[in-house]
Amino acid sequence: MSVRLSFKVRKSSENPSTRKLRGYAFDPSLSIQMDTVGLNTIIYEIEWEDLATSKHFDIKNNTREISYPLGEYIEIIDYDPASELFYPPIDLNDPLILAENGLNPDVSNPQFHQQMVYAIIMTTIKNFEKALGRKIQWSERLYRVKGNNRVRTESEFVGRLRVYPHALRQPNAYYDSIKKSLLFGYFPATPANASLQLPGSIVFTCLSHDIIAHETTHAILDGLHSRYIEPTHPDTRAFHEAFADLVALFQHFTFPEVLEHQIAKTRGDLSSENLLGQLAQEFGQAVGHYGSLRDAIGQKDKDGWRLQEATPEQYANTFGFHKRGSILVSAVFEAFVNIYHAQTRRIMRIATGGSGVLSDGELHPDLVHDLSKKASQIAGHVLRICIRALDFCPPLDITFGDYLRAIITADRDLVPKDDRNYRVAFIEAFQKRGIFPSGLKSMSEEVLAYEDYPDMGAGDSLEAMFVDLLKSFQQELSYVTDRRDIYKLSKKFIGSGGLYSTITRKFLQGETKDRFSELTGILFPDTLTDAKKLGIKFSSRYNHAVYAVDKIWLANRVSPMGKVANHVIITLQQRRGVIGQIVNDQFKIKDFFNPDEEPPANGFVFRGGCTLIFDLNHRKLKYAIKKAIDDKDRIEQQFRYQTTKGVGVSTYFDEDALSSFCGPFAFMHSFSDQHENL
Repeated sequence: MSVRLSFKVRKSSENPSTRKLRGYAFDPSLSIQMDTVGLNTIIYEIEWEDLATSKHFDIKNNTREISYPLGEYIEIIDYDPASELFYPPIDLNDPLILAENGLNPDVSNPQFHQQMVYAIIMTTIKNFEKALGRKIQWSERLYRVKGNNRVRTESEFVGRLRVYPHALRQPNAYYDSIKKSLLFGYFPATPANASLQLPGSIVFTCLSHDIIAHETTHAILDGLHSRYIEPTHPDTRAFHEAFADLVALFQHFTFPEVLEHQIAKTRGDLSSENLLGQLAQEFGQAVGHYGSLRDAIGQKDKDGWRLQEATPEQYANTFGFHKRGSILVSAVFEAFVNIYHAQTRRIMRIATGGSGVLSDGELHPDLVHDLSKKASQIAGHVLRICIRALDFCPPLDITFGDYLRAIITADRDLVPKDDRNYRVAFIEAFQKRGIFPSGLKSMSEEVLAYEDYPDMGAGDSLEAMFVDLLKSFQQELSYVTDRRDIYKLSKKFIGSGGLYSTITRKFLQGETKDRFSELTGILFPDTLTDAKKLGIKFSSRYNHAVYAVDKIWLANRVSPMGKVANHVIITLQQRRGVIGQIVNDQFKIKDFFNPDEEPPANGFVFRGGCTLIFDLNHRKLKYAIKKAIDDKDRIEQQFRYQTTKGVGVSTYFDEDALSSFCGPFAFMHSFSDQHENL
């Protein structure tokens, strides 16, 4: 009897599923410490993509052509303006580099620097895409076009961010929202103590996992909600900083070697001092700090490490981008730690024979493994919850309270039964710090979660027609994978003959208009005269108040129980010109102006908007999350914040001038220390 064996032959043209690249888990400083040298080099496993090369010309050195890595999302250009040099490019498709899982970590090798930024940026992007259920898009490039006696705003797709690993000779790194670039600096260290770091040694921000992930998150968040960087009140820019820190922090828990090392060192207590809750250690020490640049759960000074205590007054009395943002970071991290401790009690009881008290000595390796596995799993859940919540936030004027409501709603929508008390942990941590959403009388889960919207108030046939329109959008976009095509189809669907026209022609008529205004928080005055009185632009061409359908996203997410959520998310925005005044410490609206014109004294542009979330499985509007444009409390808050924020600060430029000069993200990172006590 003969047996015939059948084998599948892999075609040489088939690509591997992942690309493996070595890099630092934290930054180079941990590789010269006995305790951490063995865990600081890890292998990043990144989804495979075909990399091309971008051509650049080094005019200074005989016009030689330099080819740098170019992928779907980023393009690396290693030009150093201070030295006027193009550094040698890395070929990530080189068979020798692929065989060795990338270059060995090397502070002195600019090619490794390029490898490091590529690995971390792509890791961060994929974490967002898993949580959001779609491909991320960078913020579009806007420009003004004159024609037909009017000026209109046009937009342009941004396929790739440009990444400059050695862009600045200064202790800074930032996302440039105008140039659509990530710029990383390098500088000589000036530590507070020579035992912490070699004075004068060069520190490269492009070699810090935390800094790279932080700046990438700024760019992704700007693509999702471009208005979040506007300083309308103390939370907006603080939220940007905090959220970028949260992503960098929770990515630490995806490194098995680091996690097991820290679990063993802390004996399973992640609320004690550990690397996982710290950010940018090398940078912090290099600029004179004793610990990391920012700590999530505590702070280190010359006397040692101390736990950061939460108080109900924290949120109300803390200002400055980083200090205020650190409150949000500590709240989310505490929620994670409490969930971790609750879910590892059973493991600890088994390990201690029911006493819950560990015996002296090192933890058993099996216990370390089980605790690490659980910590990594929970951290992944928390990170996805935090990212997914962005779709359930208003499109502008974000507050920490808004974000808590988004966290609770997003998680409740996907996981109705909170068996493991994730949501309770978040609510408790926020409440301990005095973070309360405005307008609510309770911090219960049921009150914090946005209610399902009963109906749009437009009549069954009209609502059905609207949902059918969104279903057609889903069907057209479901199998499109090219990001440029997704952008074009979304723009086409919003524009003439699509969503904007449907809303304008069908919903802005009669009683339906009033209901739609109530739903979205946007005003629709009947005439040009009425619009002028409210400081709102009016379109004579379309005979209605001007508003914008800003974004439309298709999100397909799978719950832990296998439930598939099919959502279409739409954001609407409107603006108006408001002139305020303070009389006897009381705020009053003095007048209005055309928001296209230069604001007069005490005038400012005020925005309202709404996030509409449609459930395509049940063919209905699920949530309407609005910031009403006639909200007097918000108008007063923005007026007071923008007219008093510069008091007591001595700089050559005010905040707005600095922000416009170098970009809001560079401004936050370079100059924020001067504003910490505002």
